Amino acid sequence: MSKDKLWGGRFSQPTDTFVEEFTASIDFDKRLYRHDIRGSMAHARMLGRQGIIPQADVDAIVAGLEDILSRIEAGTFDFSVSLEDIHMNIEARLSAAIGEAGKRLHTGRSRNDQVAVDIRLYLRDEMGEVMDYLDRLTDSLLFQAERNLGVIMPGYTHLQVAQPILFSHHMLAYVEMFRRDRGRMEDCRKRLDALPLGAGALAGTTFPIDREFVAAQLDFPEVTRNSLDSVSDRDFALEFLSASSILMMHLSRFSEELILWSTSEFDFIELSDSFCTGSSIMPQKKNPDVPELVRGKTGRVYGNLMALLTVMKALPLAYNKDMQEDKEPLFDTVDTVKGSLKIFADMIREMRVKADAMREAAARGFSNATDVADYLVRTGMPFREAHEVVGQSVRYCIERKKRLEELSMEEWKGFSDRIGPDIYEAITLEASVNARRATGGTALERVRAEIERLKKGADTG
Repeated sequence: MSKDKLWGGRFSQPTDTFVEEFTASIDFDKRLYRHDIRGSMAHARMLGRQGIIPQADVDAIVAGLEDILSRIEAGTFDFSVSLEDIHMNIEARLSAAIGEAGKRLHTGRSRNDQVAVDIRLYLRDEMGEVMDYLDRLTDSLLFQAERNLGVIMPGYTHLQVAQPILFSHHMLAYVEMFRRDRGRMEDCRKRLDALPLGAGALAGTTFPIDREFVAAQLDFPEVTRNSLDSVSDRDFALEFLSASSILMMHLSRFSEELILWSTSEFDFIELSDSFCTGSSIMPQKKNPDVPELVRGKTGRVYGNLMALLTVMKALPLAYNKDMQEDKEPLFDTVDTVKGSLKIFADMIREMRVKADAMREAAARGFSNATDVADYLVRTGMPFREAHEVVGQSVRYCIERKKRLEELSMEEWKGFSDRIGPDIYEAITLEASVNARRATGGTALERVRAEIERLKKGADTG
């Protein structure tokens, strides 16, 4: 019955049972219980400090909320769909337990600003965990880069062999991506970190509240400055979903490479059995299910971003019931991102690198062709002319099923008199890799220094 609800005074008819179930959010927003209780305690203490409610009521409210917290965490708290959401479930149980004092808790606030602070508290905590998982993943990448320093693999463009690079250099490329992801999370958390409580339903409150006191209690460095925006803003959630989508895109790119590298055609790596499964019919199979599933979950996170963007795209100020739809995509993304990062960090650390297979692949496909062109340029030949000469030599090798390093000096002279015996030293895989010494290059000395810099936590800029 509507009269049994905390907002039921205006209504003379009961809420339709299906409407009640359809509009309730308790099945998913109950995960906000800890944040809701923390916000309510801070609000109650402020009300008492300001003389808005008696201190005895504050003490009863805080004790009652602590009891509810312990009951929820013990699994003995019964959530009710008829009470709609986490806020009403907790407030109703509080009032039933401590009487009139519990009914004073909602003085000077609305569910609109209450849910706004709950989500910010929740997401602030979760982003901290996401950043911790990102740190774990970059640690695993650095571990592999350091352990396999010196391993040469083919670098690709268009998925065609391009130039030889260090495997460690390849791992550090993902370190750069995930450090940018961490930076986006940090930026998002800065904009999130303002207290909306005190905005009321949309216009503020007539009570002499102290928002700055509540902000300090909840570790917010500032308060929001406009009550309308405070209750209707979900930019912080959209930013998180956007940053998460980019993060998952990076994981998906990495997944694709791990899947390719695990094939018998590449045979560059072996993932631990702990992160693979077999086939129900083909006994020889070892399937890279974890990177495949992470690749698939990327679309799920993209969908969550689009869902909330669509919810928010035409909402007038201030709060609208549509905004209840912010939580499920947000919660799902948090769970998906944290799970994906955790499993990736462990999987990468246990990955075995097949150095011989990588080196053999780097030796194929004329990955040292650019080094021949650079050699000719150093003799004074214009690059475009050198490019033409090397192209002819590559075609010659393809026709005769040779590699560039297998050409005789007589054959080399047939392409250019500028080529001397030192060409053989210039086009080894090691020479090709180590010649690229500019900042950001794949030379061994550069990669080793970069690993040390990253291990020390240096800013990537």
